[in-house]
Amino acid sequence: MVTLAVTCIFFFHRYTPIVKANNKELSFLFLCALSACFLSTLLLIGKPRKVTCMLQQVIFGTIFVFCISCVLAKTIMVVIAFNATLPNSYLKQWVGMKVPCLILFTCTLLQVTLSVTWLVQSPPFYERNIKSQPSKIIIECNQGSNLAFWCMLGYIGFLSIISFIVAFLARNLPDSFNEAKYLTFSMIVCVSVWLSFIPAYVSTQGRYMVAVEVFAIVSSSAGLLSCIFFPKCYIILFRSEMNTKGYLMGRSHNIAKGRS
Repeated sequence: MVTLAVTCIFFFHRYTPIVKANNKELSFLFLCALSACFLSTLLLIGKPRKVTCMLQQVIFGTIFVFCISCVLAKTIMVVIAFNATLPNSYLKQWVGMKVPCLILFTCTLLQVTLSVTWLVQSPPFYERNIKSQPSKIIIECNQGSNLAFWCMLGYIGFLSIISFIVAFLARNLPDSFNEAKYLTFSMIVCVSVWLSFIPAYVSTQGRYMVAVEVFAIVSSSAGLLSCIFFPKCYIILFRSEMNTKGYLMGRSHNIAKGRS
């Protein structure tokens, strides 16, 4: 519901400077991906079935990789947008959706390839676990290939670290163009959640493993949503004087004078 509310705020204010300055098309794609990421946890909840066991990890992995790719694309576009304002910059031709689409397609394609290979070689399945609790039979999903599962998480971690490094290096660009600071904080939250997920997941068994994974998915998705979009929503709803072209351009001009 929160993601839907943020999407509505951005949609009704899509022509305002703060939304346009931060690549509104990419922002809407990102919000849709975050909504799908929250919904993907429903596949992990409930009685395991053949179809849900096969699809729950690959669907989550693909959607979350798309989310992290959006962060990476937004960060790179911050750098391109700033440098494109410099005189005789060749980066002006790259302003738009060409670069983000290429990043999203390439990063997500790698995850889709991994997912298809996983499903073909050793697909997940549901099984009756009698070892965790001898007095009970627990129906749960078996990953099929632990290597494929950890490769998926490793790829997510790799993209997260790359996004964090790029955002961290771009954090000092002028504020009028810059959401890299918020992107940096979001990746700190995301990486922290998944680093804590690994020991928690390895040390649990049975249904508690599902609970740990659901918590990690919801926490990291909420971190991305709150760190990146809540500051913009605050400006749109409560600080409308900052959501003007004159304010943004004036701040950019003052920063440029300070640098010169």
